[in-house]
Amino acid sequence: MKRTSIYAIPLLLIGIAAAVAATHLPDKPVIVARQSSMKEMAAAARQIAGMFGGKIAYDAPAFRQAAETIHRRTGVLAAEFPADSLGSPSAAKQEIDQSRDEFDALASHIATLASALAVEADKAPADSISSAMRMGPDMAMGGSLLGKRAGAAKEADPSKLPAEHLLHLILQDCTSCHAKFRAKVQ
Repeated sequence: MKRTSIYAIPLLLIGIAAAVAATHLPDKPVIVARQSSMKEMAAAARQIAGMFGGKIAYDAPAFRQAAETIHRRTGVLAAEFPADSLGSPSAAKQEIDQSRDEFDALASHIATLASALAVEADKAPADSISSAMRMGPDMAMGGSLLGKRAGAAKEADPSKLPAEHLLHLILQDCTSCHAKFRAKVQ
């Protein structure tokens, strides 16, 4: 129960963002492309979280494919937010351009975590989620319900973290980014 609930809020936020994006597709191709990227990443994150939470049967190839989808899409994330695509009709705030270094750093951190997740997925066993893939009970995520606390988990080397922890950190970064740089849709 507890393991499932820690995925619920970030996945709910990502799901809402994807649903809103699907109902309002603007004319600019870059906006359509980034909304498609967000939907792909949300679906992949839901799939991996479902496997860790026991709601979806573990499937090693599907796990690898979902991790690779997140990795591939995060690699181009910052480029999908050019200045002329911010603001209405998109939910991407103009503040992205005003805080470009911070936004790019968040996107880069997500990409680093996603790269490590893809590496971990390639090492994943074929038959079941191993204990090495799981977060230990003493692993602090350093976050809160509303996103990441300042400096939290930045010190950890992503290549040394288990896949489940990497997913948590990716979802935390997504939540932090959406909290600051995404307009609330009424």
